Amino acid sequence: MFEIFEELNLHVTEMPVEVIEDVLIYRGFLRELPQIAAEGHSRQALYRQLAEKYAAYRESLLEESSEEVQTTSLLSATQLLKYYDGETFDGFSLEE
Repeated sequence: MFEIFEELNLHVTEMPVEVIEDVLIYRGFLRELPQIAAEGHSRQALYRQLAEKYAAYRESLLEESSEEVQTTSLLSATQLLKYYDGETFDGFSLEE
């Protein structure tokens, strides 16, 4: 489980272990993405949750990037130029 984060060049920061009602609670987060945090009753559960949350985060990024590509491909040349104030950009011509 630990190797997954090493392969992705991500570092897990573990917080001190807490004892709540005689149960150990492990907490941690990804140093590069602190919004991805998790907790569990074991280190393995902590790392599993972090991996699941990171996978969901990556999936949402891929969905957003595919939506952006689809949106711009739906615009006509005139609509594109409207959004770019009439400036042309590399690889674009009106003669297509």
